[in-house]
Amino acid sequence: MTDKRTAFFVSDRTGITAEMLGHSLLTQFDTVRFQEVTLPFVDSVEKARQVVSQINEHARKDAARPIVISTLVNSEIADVVSRAEALFLDCFEIFISPLEKELGVRASHAIGRSHSVSDLVNYYHRIDSVNYALAHDDGVSNRDLNEADVILVGVSRCGKTPTCLYLAMQYGVRAANYPFIPEDFSTMRLPAQLRPLRKRLYGLTIRPARLQQIRNERRPGSMYANLANCEFEVREAEGLMRQEGIPFLDATSKSVEELATTILHEAKLVRRIY
Repeated sequence: MTDKRTAFFVSDRTGITAEMLGHSLLTQFDTVRFQEVTLPFVDSVEKARQVVSQINEHARKDAARPIVISTLVNSEIADVVSRAEALFLDCFEIFISPLEKELGVRASHAIGRSHSVSDLVNYYHRIDSVNYALAHDDGVSNRDLNEADVILVGVSRCGKTPTCLYLAMQYGVRAANYPFIPEDFSTMRLPAQLRPLRKRLYGLTIRPARLQQIRNERRPGSMYANLANCEFEVREAEGLMRQEGIPFLDATSKSVEELATTILHEAKLVRRIY
């Protein structure tokens, strides 16, 4: 049995759903190395035939059947791809058929119902949230800060910016972030602009050794990246957050996805997009 396989995520749109579901499934098989290939916008029979040729070529090259995880809505296109020399897993057939039976109605099988600009409410929520996160990154602007759903705080380079952007992109959450600086530690008080918004604050922390690695990539050999300084800043930031009753997470070994999802649920934020 080979320990290397090719996995194709095939979709008639962006492939986001197939990628997320497929990758989650494949991570359960940690003894197999997967080469993951996403094939988006397979929205015609001709494109489906080209996909089949590509899949079959990998089957011959690998001497093993590829795995195909499909979110193709059109049954004619899906039928073409299903004939490839591969294990074909049709996500819509797996889930839609039982839902049709339970609900007593037939699904529309329309292409592009998810992750589509045609859903203008979702689209504008996402754009607005991303623009807000960028405008309120690293404490650069206090304008409309009271409109934030959540404000992430913590020392510089602990993961606030990517977490804010993920919250905006995936959930439509207005997320700002504000770095604690040495002046905040000398007074051990929240910056004035954050005090009225204490209930919207959520903190991130990080292990000093990891913080040093990250900062050293940005400013090698600087006081900013010095381990003793990192230890001091992390210690003081955690002390300030505890003093102010701000919940916080250790970002050292968590992915951005884990951080954002945990914050979404623990801070009881409202997801605005899907």
